[in-house]
Amino acid sequence: MQCRGYYPNYKLKELERQNITLPVLPGDAEILKEGTVDFVSFSYYMTHVCGKNTTGILRGLNGLETGYKNPHIERSAWGWGIDPKGLRYALNYLYDRYQLPLMIVENGLGAADTIVDGKVHDYYRIDYLHQHISEMKKAIDLDGVPVLGYTSWGPIDLISASTGEMCKRYGFIYVDLDDEGNGTKQRIKKDSFVWYKQVIATNGEDLDWKEA
Repeated sequence: MQCRGYYPNYKLKELERQNITLPVLPGDAEILKEGTVDFVSFSYYMTHVCGKNTTGILRGLNGLETGYKNPHIERSAWGWGIDPKGLRYALNYLYDRYQLPLMIVENGLGAADTIVDGKVHDYYRIDYLHQHISEMKKAIDLDGVPVLGYTSWGPIDLISASTGEMCKRYGFIYVDLDDEGNGTKQRIKKDSFVWYKQVIATNGEDLDWKEA
């Protein structure tokens, strides 16, 4: 409805079967039609696969815990499937469905980073982002999907919203704090910080990692 400016027929029929009448006032249809969104934004971290459930019991209490492991892709330390090709698929699917420009507002890898000689060499994060940005570029250049922008998650380490852990780190900047809140709070630029600065400066054209 937000994209097309009207209630889809299947939803209207569903409400009809439930004897629900929407309180629609004169002029509401025009307001909906004129108030559509200009673009669609979404977050992308992983993909899920499904299978036949013979028990009828939902496994897990939220969407992050349900589904089955895809044997054809790698997984993060937290079990999230790493599927960069899925991002290209998602971009094509969403554009084909809504015919609106798209923006990726979150994409990143949670990992247990470690400090070695005062530095954080997070090559795995660079590789993750490199692959996903490459697939995004294919969607733009080869498939014709209009992508307005891309932002990673996130610029600095913080407590994970999904697990409540500090050790699950996403940032380009390391923060010296543990899960109990202990540490110096010192900030350290990771290798991915230098790499992503280069990516931004070239508008995604230079994705190669040049280790200093």
